[in-house]
Amino acid sequence: GAAGRWWATAQAGVEASREAVRLPRPASPAPPLPDGAELDVDGLSSFFTPNGDFYRVDTALSVPRLDATRWRLRIHGRGAREREYTYADLLERSDLAERDITLACVSNPVGGSYVGNARWIGVPMAALLREAGVRPPGEGGPADQLVSRSSDGMTIGTPVEALMDGRDALLALGMNGKPLPAEHGFPARVVVPGLYGYVSACKWVEELELTTFDDFDAYWVPRGWAERAPIKTQSRIDTPRSGAETSAGPVPVAGVAWAQHVGVKEVEVRIDDGPWQAARL
Repeated sequence: GAAGRWWATAQAGVEASREAVRLPRPASPAPPLPDGAELDVDGLSSFFTPNGDFYRVDTALSVPRLDATRWRLRIHGRGAREREYTYADLLERSDLAERDITLACVSNPVGGSYVGNARWIGVPMAALLREAGVRPPGEGGPADQLVSRSSDGMTIGTPVEALMDGRDALLALGMNGKPLPAEHGFPARVVVPGLYGYVSACKWVEELELTTFDDFDAYWVPRGWAERAPIKTQSRIDTPRSGAETSAGPVPVAGVAWAQHVGVKEVEVRIDDGPWQAARL
C-alpha cells in the first residue's frame, strides 16, 4: 500500500511537470502549409498525423514517465567536450526550430500504418554537437556514430554525418504544438529526417555519446539490422482499403507518398494491368 501511494504521488508529479510546460515560439518557424496540402477525399489520412494516432514501436514494457524538472541530457565521447543540459536550458534557447518531419519504421509493411507526419519543435542537433566541439567525419572528426541512450536502456546509433549535413535533425521537445506526449518520448527525443527510426528516433533520451561504428553496436545491430538505414521513397494507398466494397462508377483512389528531406515530385497510379496514370498532388 505504501509503495502504491508513493508510485501514484511520483506519477502525479511527473505528469504535472509536463502539464506545466509552455512551448516557446520557435525562432525558426515552419512555413505555412501550401494550399491544397489537405485533399477533401473520404478515407485519406490528414497531412499531419494527430499525436494520439501517431504510430509507436518501442521495446519499453511500460512507458517511461520522466520528471522534466529532474531530467538531464549529457553529451560526451570522442571529439566532444562534455556538456550537460537541463530541460529548462533547452526551452530557453534562442535557436529553437519548428519543422514538418515524417517518421517511418523499417518494419512498416506495404500499405502499413507505421509512418506518421508531425510538426516538431526542438533544438537543431547540429547546433548541440557543434557546441560540444564535435566535427563530422567529413571535417576530420574522430567519431562517425552518435549513440543515443534512453532512460529505459535502449541504444540507437546514428551516423554523425547525417546529423550535421544540413538536414533538419532535431532534439525534439514538442509535437504538433504540444509538449511531447509521454508515449512519444517526453521530455525529449531525437528526430532525424531520412533515416528509419531504429537508427535515429531515440525516445526518452538522456545521453548522447560520440563513438564509432567499429567500436560500438547499438541495440538492433547484433540482432541482424544494418548499421545505417536511409529511408527509401515509399507510398501508401489509403482509399479504397483492401477488401473494401465500392459502388459502380468512378472510385477515388488516394493516398500519401514520402521521400525524406528530398520531396515528392510526381506520383503515378496503376489499376491492375492498366496504364500508369498521373495522380494529382
